Amino acid sequence: MSRNDRPAYNTYLRSRPDTAEVDANRLMIQLSQETDCRMHVLQLSTAAPDENLDAAKHECLSITVETCPHYLFFNSEEIADGATQFKCAPPIRSSLNQARLWEALRAGTIDLVASDHSPCPIPLKKMEEGNFQTAWGGISSLSLGLAATWTAARERGFRITDVVRWMAEGGAVLAGFGRRKGRIETGYDADLVVFNPDAEFTVTEECLRFRHPCSPYLGEELQGQVVATVLRGQTVYRDGAFPASHIGVEVIT
Repeated sequence: MSRNDRPAYNTYLRSRPDTAEVDANRLMIQLSQETDCRMHVLQLSTAAPDENLDAAKHECLSITVETCPHYLFFNSEEIADGATQFKCAPPIRSSLNQARLWEALRAGTIDLVASDHSPCPIPLKKMEEGNFQTAWGGISSLSLGLAATWTAARERGFRITDVVRWMAEGGAVLAGFGRRKGRIETGYDADLVVFNPDAEFTVTEECLRFRHPCSPYLGEELQGQVVATVLRGQTVYRDGAFPASHIGVEVIT
């Protein structure tokens, strides 16, 4: 690799091919078969292993799979050279691959959508030099993941109940809290999000609810806005403010 092509996104993308994920998943499926051990695939970015994973699930192996909002919202064709705010590992892949990820969600091969929020101080993203080889690898998106996923899902004919299943119920079950969280039901913790699915907004630095205002979503038009968040019955966020920070409830941003 020459020094001159380091800022090119395709150079970074080729350094982490689909086959790396395919081979890793095949190995883990084999080990799961041999040991009867539970397996969870983190941050699936390629649709190439879907047939293997789907076949393994039909064998009733204990396998779950997640993908992330940025793999469902962005595609490699739209990423400019030097735009290191998009760097993550595995990388964001093609629009064709993205379409297949959505079909895997529809089919149930992918079980849930996880944030993979990976913030960092802005200098670590190396945006001035645009070097994908040295930039921090991770997407800052925690306060935007629901809106980004809903925006892309709605365009493809999915319902808000699908997004809730992927982003609330699925994560709760995976973490072992399926009998306490992830549903609005008697006996469950009152962890709630008041969400306006029709609200539209442009992502600005002021929208970001994390310390370092760096995100590939800046400037994007999203649908769906969180109006309030309730944690075990206590309102911790409402209309852009964090009232819980004044009444003894710790809010981590």
